[in-house]
Amino acid sequence: MSILSRFRDVMKANMHDLVTKAEDPEKMMNNYMKQLNIDIGKVKSETASVAAEEKRAKRALDEAKAEVNKLQRYAEKAVGSGNEEQALQFLERKAAQAEKLGELESAYERALSNKKSMKQMHDKLISDFNVLENRHAELNGKIAATAAQQKINTMGSNVDVSGSVFDVIEEKVNKAYDEAMAIAELREQPEDDLDELIAQLERENNTSSIRNAEEELAMIKDKLNNKKS
Repeated sequence: MSILSRFRDVMKANMHDLVTKAEDPEKMMNNYMKQLNIDIGKVKSETASVAAEEKRAKRALDEAKAEVNKLQRYAEKAVGSGNEEQALQFLERKAAQAEKLGELESAYERALSNKKSMKQMHDKLISDFNVLENRHAELNGKIAATAAQQKINTMGSNVDVSGSVFDVIEEKVNKAYDEAMAIAELREQPEDDLDELIAQLERENNTSSIRNAEEELAMIKDKLNNKKS
Protein backbone atom coordinates (compact mmCIF):
# COMPACT_ATOMS: atom_id res chain seq x y z
CA MET A 1 0.00 0.00 0.00
CA SER A 2 1.31 3.43 -0.93
CA ILE A 3 2.39 5.73 1.89
CA LEU A 4 0.04 8.33 0.36
CA SER A 5 -2.93 6.30 1.62
CA ARG A 6 -1.91 7.34 5.15
CA PHE A 7 -1.53 11.04 4.32
CA ARG A 8 -4.32 12.27 6.60
CA ASP A 9 -3.23 10.18 9.57
CA VAL A 10 0.37 11.34 9.24
CA MET A 11 -0.58 15.01 8.91
CA LYS A 12 -3.00 14.85 11.88
CA ALA A 13 -0.56 13.11 14.25
CA ASN A 14 0.49 15.32 17.17
CA MET A 15 3.70 14.10 18.75
CA HIS A 16 3.41 16.51 21.68
CA ASP A 17 0.04 15.07 22.76
CA LEU A 18 1.19 11.49 22.22
CA VAL A 19 4.15 12.00 24.53
CA THR A 20 2.14 13.88 27.15
CA LYS A 21 -0.65 11.29 27.36
CA ALA A 22 1.52 8.16 27.20
CA GLU A 23 1.75 5.99 30.31
CA ASP A 24 5.31 5.04 29.42
CA PRO A 25 6.73 8.01 27.43
CA GLU A 26 10.13 6.45 26.82
CA LYS A 27 8.69 3.20 25.43
CA MET A 28 6.17 5.11 23.32
CA MET A 29 8.85 7.39 21.88
CA ASN A 30 11.09 4.47 20.97
CA ASN A 31 8.24 2.72 19.16
CA TYR A 32 7.13 5.82 17.28
CA MET A 33 10.67 6.74 16.28
CA LYS A 34 11.08 3.27 14.74
CA GLN A 35 7.80 3.67 12.82
CA LEU A 36 8.77 7.17 11.66
CA ASN A 37 12.05 5.84 10.31
CA ILE A 38 10.12 3.22 8.33
CA ASP A 39 7.66 5.81 6.99
CA ILE A 40 10.44 8.21 5.99
CA GLY A 41 12.08 5.38 4.06
CA LYS A 42 8.81 4.65 2.24
CA VAL A 43 8.36 8.30 1.32
CA LYS A 44 11.86 8.46 -0.12
CA SER A 45 11.35 5.26 -2.13
CA GLU A 46 8.00 6.42 -3.57
CA THR A 47 8.91 10.04 -4.27
CA ALA A 48 10.73 9.23 -7.50
CA SER A 49 7.76 7.40 -9.02
CA VAL A 50 5.31 10.13 -7.95
CA ALA A 51 7.52 12.83 -9.49
CA ALA A 52 7.89 10.78 -12.68
CA GLU A 53 4.10 10.41 -12.97
CA GLU A 54 3.65 14.16 -12.58
CA LYS A 55 6.13 14.83 -15.38
CA ARG A 56 4.49 12.23 -17.63
CA ALA A 57 1.02 13.72 -17.05
CA LYS A 58 2.33 17.23 -17.73
CA ARG A 59 4.01 16.11 -20.94
CA ALA A 60 0.83 14.38 -22.18
CA LEU A 61 -1.22 17.48 -21.45
CA ASP A 62 1.25 19.79 -23.21
CA GLU A 63 1.37 17.53 -26.25
CA ALA A 64 -2.44 17.47 -26.49
CA LYS A 65 -2.62 21.26 -26.28
CA ALA A 66 0.06 21.58 -28.96
CA GLU A 67 -1.88 19.19 -31.22
CA VAL A 68 -5.06 21.26 -30.84
CA ASN A 69 -3.18 24.43 -31.74
CA LYS A 70 -1.54 22.73 -34.72
CA LEU A 71 -4.85 21.50 -36.14
CA GLN A 72 -6.29 25.00 -35.74
CA ARG A 73 -3.41 26.43 -37.81
CA TYR A 74 -3.86 23.73 -40.47
CA ALA A 75 -7.58 24.51 -40.71
CA GLU A 76 -6.88 28.20 -41.19
CA LYS A 77 -4.35 27.49 -43.92
CA ALA A 78 -6.79 25.15 -45.68
CA VAL A 79 -9.49 27.81 -45.66
CA GLY A 80 -6.98 30.32 -46.99
CA SER A 81 -6.21 27.93 -49.83
CA GLY A 82 -9.91 27.54 -50.62
CA ASN A 83 -10.04 23.92 -49.45
CA GLU A 84 -13.00 24.03 -47.06
CA GLU A 85 -13.48 20.27 -47.02
CA GLN A 86 -9.97 19.70 -45.74
CA ALA A 87 -10.36 22.55 -43.24
CA LEU A 88 -13.48 20.88 -41.89
CA GLN A 89 -11.57 17.61 -41.41
CA PHE A 90 -8.86 19.41 -39.44
CA LEU A 91 -11.46 21.09 -37.25
CA GLU A 92 -13.25 17.79 -36.58
CA ARG A 93 -9.95 16.23 -35.52
CA LYS A 94 -9.28 19.27 -33.35
CA ALA A 95 -12.66 18.90 -31.61
CA ALA A 96 -11.97 15.22 -30.88
CA GLN A 97 -8.53 16.04 -29.48
CA ALA A 98 -9.90 18.90 -27.42
CA GLU A 99 -12.34 16.54 -25.70
CA LYS A 100 -9.36 14.63 -24.28
CA LEU A 101 -7.94 17.76 -22.67
CA GLY A 102 -10.33 17.54 -19.73
CA GLU A 103 -9.21 14.02 -18.83
CA LEU A 104 -5.55 14.92 -19.28
CA GLU A 105 -5.92 18.02 -17.12
CA SER A 106 -7.59 15.98 -14.36
CA ALA A 107 -4.82 13.38 -14.52
CA TYR A 108 -2.18 16.10 -14.29
CA GLU A 109 -3.94 17.75 -11.32
CA ARG A 110 -4.02 14.41 -9.46
CA ALA A 111 -0.35 13.76 -10.17
CA LEU A 112 0.59 17.28 -9.08
CA SER A 113 -1.46 16.91 -5.90
CA ASN A 114 0.27 13.60 -5.09
CA LYS A 115 3.65 15.21 -5.59
CA LYS A 116 2.75 18.06 -3.25
CA SER A 117 1.30 15.65 -0.66
CA MET A 118 4.47 13.55 -0.73
CA LYS A 119 6.56 16.66 -0.02
CA GLN A 120 4.26 17.71 2.84
CA MET A 121 4.33 14.21 4.31
CA HIS A 122 8.12 14.04 4.14
CA ASP A 123 8.47 17.38 5.96
CA LYS A 124 5.91 16.36 8.61
CA LEU A 125 7.59 13.02 9.27
CA ILE A 126 11.00 14.67 9.63
CA SER A 127 9.50 17.25 11.98
CA ASP A 128 7.78 14.56 14.09
CA PHE A 129 11.00 12.58 14.29
CA ASN A 130 12.88 15.67 15.47
CA VAL A 131 10.20 16.35 18.09
CA LEU A 132 10.48 12.85 19.50
CA GLU A 133 14.25 12.90 19.36
CA ASN A 134 14.38 16.16 21.31
CA ARG A 135 11.81 14.97 23.83
CA HIS A 136 13.76 11.75 24.26
CA ALA A 137 16.92 13.74 24.96
CA GLU A 138 14.96 15.91 27.41
CA LEU A 139 13.63 12.86 29.23
CA ASN A 140 17.07 11.28 29.48
CA GLY A 141 18.48 14.57 30.77
CA LYS A 142 15.86 14.80 33.49
CA ILE A 143 16.40 11.17 34.46
CA ALA A 144 20.13 11.85 34.81
CA ALA A 145 19.46 15.03 36.78
CA THR A 146 17.09 13.19 39.11
CA ALA A 147 19.69 10.52 39.74
CA ALA A 148 22.28 13.18 40.52
CA GLN A 149 19.89 14.96 42.91
CA GLN A 150 19.09 11.70 44.67
CA LYS A 151 22.77 11.07 45.10
CA ILE A 152 23.21 14.48 46.69
CA ASN A 153 20.27 13.84 49.00
CA THR A 154 21.82 10.61 50.26
CA MET A 155 24.97 12.54 51.27
CA GLY A 156 23.11 14.12 54.17
CA SER A 157 21.99 17.56 55.27
CA ASN A 158 25.58 18.89 55.55
CA VAL A 159 25.77 19.23 51.78
CA ASP A 160 24.68 22.59 50.36
CA VAL A 161 22.06 21.80 47.72
CA SER A 162 20.48 25.27 47.49
CA GLY A 163 21.40 25.39 43.82
CA SER A 164 20.63 21.74 43.11
CA VAL A 165 22.09 19.85 40.19
CA PHE A 166 18.58 18.92 39.12
CA ASP A 167 17.45 22.54 38.75
CA VAL A 168 20.55 23.54 36.80
CA ILE A 169 20.40 20.61 34.40
CA GLU A 170 16.63 20.86 33.98
CA GLU A 171 16.91 24.54 33.06
CA LYS A 172 19.53 23.77 30.39
CA VAL A 173 17.53 20.87 28.98
CA ASN A 174 14.32 22.90 28.85
CA LYS A 175 16.07 25.81 27.13
CA ALA A 176 17.55 23.51 24.47
CA TYR A 177 14.17 21.84 24.03
CA ASP A 178 12.33 25.14 23.56
CA GLU A 179 14.84 26.23 20.92
CA ALA A 180 14.48 22.90 19.09
CA MET A 181 10.67 23.16 19.17
CA ALA A 182 10.79 26.67 17.72
CA ILE A 183 12.88 25.40 14.80
CA ALA A 184 10.56 22.40 14.29
CA GLU A 185 7.49 24.68 14.20
CA LEU A 186 9.11 26.86 11.57
CA ARG A 187 9.82 23.77 9.46
CA GLU A 188 6.17 22.72 9.73
CA GLN A 189 4.92 25.94 8.10
CA PRO A 190 3.49 25.05 4.65
CA GLU A 191 5.19 26.53 1.62
CA ASP A 192 3.35 27.82 -1.41
CA ASP A 193 3.71 25.44 -4.31
CA LEU A 194 4.64 27.90 -7.05
CA ASP A 195 4.47 25.28 -9.78
CA GLU A 196 0.92 24.37 -8.81
CA LEU A 197 -0.17 28.01 -8.71
CA ILE A 198 1.26 28.64 -12.16
CA ALA A 199 -0.38 25.50 -13.52
CA GLN A 200 -3.72 26.59 -12.06
CA LEU A 201 -3.46 30.02 -13.68
CA GLU A 202 -2.64 28.42 -17.02
CA ARG A 203 -5.67 26.16 -16.75
CA GLU A 204 -7.93 29.10 -15.93
CA ASN A 205 -6.59 31.22 -18.77
CA ASN A 206 -6.76 28.41 -21.30
CA THR A 207 -10.26 27.16 -20.43
CA SER A 208 -12.75 27.81 -23.23
CA SER A 209 -15.78 26.09 -24.68
CA ILE A 210 -15.21 23.68 -27.57
CA ARG A 211 -16.99 24.89 -30.66
CA ASN A 212 -18.08 22.45 -33.29
CA ALA A 213 -16.20 22.21 -36.57
CA GLU A 214 -18.81 24.06 -38.64
CA GLU A 215 -18.84 27.08 -36.31
CA GLU A 216 -15.05 27.36 -36.32
CA LEU A 217 -14.96 27.04 -40.10
CA ALA A 218 -17.32 29.98 -40.38
CA MET A 219 -15.20 32.02 -37.98
CA ILE A 220 -12.03 31.33 -39.97
CA LYS A 221 -13.73 32.35 -43.21
CA ASP A 222 -14.98 35.59 -41.64
CA LYS A 223 -11.51 36.29 -40.33
CA LEU A 224 -9.93 35.85 -43.76
CA ASN A 225 -12.67 37.92 -45.45
CA ASN A 226 -12.08 40.76 -43.02
CA LYS A 227 -8.37 40.72 -43.80
CA LYS A 228 -9.09 40.94 -47.56
CA SER A 229 -11.49 43.86 -47.12
